[in-house]
Amino acid sequence: MYQSLLKWDIYEISAQTSSLHGVKLRGRIRKFGIDHQRNILAENTQDQENQVRFAVPTGENVSDLETFLLGVVPDCSVKQVMVGVENPVLSKLLVNQVDRYQL
Repeated sequence: MYQSLLKWDIYEISAQTSSLHGVKLRGRIRKFGIDHQRNILAENTQDQENQVRFAVPTGENVSDLETFLLGVVPDCSVKQVMVGVENPVLSKLLVNQVDRYQL
């Protein structure tokens, strides 16, 4: 039997001057989730330059994660870009529009 689908809120991390790729940011986000017993997905963007996206189950507070990210990348900003996405793809947001696909 399958579990009910989880719904995820997707957030985008950007920075004015700091590089977000090649600095192990995704791994640090993953480690943060493990250390804090939280479900977090993280991926580099393919549709935007120098951005990383992460997702948490819908409705979860991300203020502690934002504080952590500011400690790692002081000039970063975090904004929510999608809410309640089932089986999200983080690298390209367009893929998450379910009505684009037919089975």
